[in-house]
Amino acid sequence: MPSARQGSIRLFRFAGIDVFLHWSWFLVAAIEIQMRKGSYSSVTWNVFEYLALFLIVTIHEFGHALACRQVGGIANQIVLWPLGGVAYVDPPQRPGATLWSIAAGPLVNVVLIPVLFVAVMVGRSLGWPDTMPNLYQLVRAISYINLGLLIFNILPIYPLDGGQILRSLLWFVLGRAHSLIVATVFGLFGVVAFIALAVWKQDLWLGAIALFMLMSCWGGLKHALVLLRFAKLPRRDGFVCPTCKTAPPIGEFWRCGKCGQQFDTFQTGAACPNCRTQFTQTKCQDCGALRPMHDWMVASVVPANV
Repeated sequence: MPSARQGSIRLFRFAGIDVFLHWSWFLVAAIEIQMRKGSYSSVTWNVFEYLALFLIVTIHEFGHALACRQVGGIANQIVLWPLGGVAYVDPPQRPGATLWSIAAGPLVNVVLIPVLFVAVMVGRSLGWPDTMPNLYQLVRAISYINLGLLIFNILPIYPLDGGQILRSLLWFVLGRAHSLIVATVFGLFGVVAFIALAVWKQDLWLGAIALFMLMSCWGGLKHALVLLRFAKLPRRDGFVCPTCKTAPPIGEFWRCGKCGQQFDTFQTGAACPNCRTQFTQTKCQDCGALRPMHDWMVASVVPANV
């Protein structure tokens, strides 16, 4: 996925979320606008159409980011690039929280469907097809763009929203790691279909999308295997994460933010053995929650859900 620090410019900040635009967006925008040049009487309307796509994608990504924050997650960056947008969300590692963070994006498009449909109907009743054909064509195009983005995003192919929603639903039954394995393997079948479609249509953009999906599926599969290995680690008695109810692993999995030393925070009492920095919050390696050490202390432990 694109990084906000690599080849991107910062556009604006809203609700504490920085929005970046990748440089390649301008190149693709120029190509797409020229390709659709004959659909309006002036290329200016083509520019408006592409900006509408830009706006819908931005609102979609804000849906992800704001939903993630609603469930207690971290979301402070959005990057827009030619293949869409990426909201850098880090929800609590729970299936419900992840499901809402992902589903909120497509729900934005669902809400826009009746709004844009009414706009098209009002324009038709006011005689726009005859009096303002360019405006009417633009409103119709925006309506189709929103619907197309919704249909594409809910395809159950990882890492599209549909694939991540599938993974979140499976998480309730299969656990964190196994659900990701199933979703990424299923996504690989979708990648094959996209490659075949790209070859059949000789469409470069479909090929680029298929390549992006392939890389994401492969990365997701490797991450799932890491999660499986992590879940099999021995767990420490007497402590349980207050959020996910999982016992912490035994080992040097915590890193000092001051000196960089790795250590076992439960062995040292939440203090770095190198620089003696005392940490008031302890991070759960399973769900990412930050809670004081004393909140972890219990009489019994719960095994990790994988």
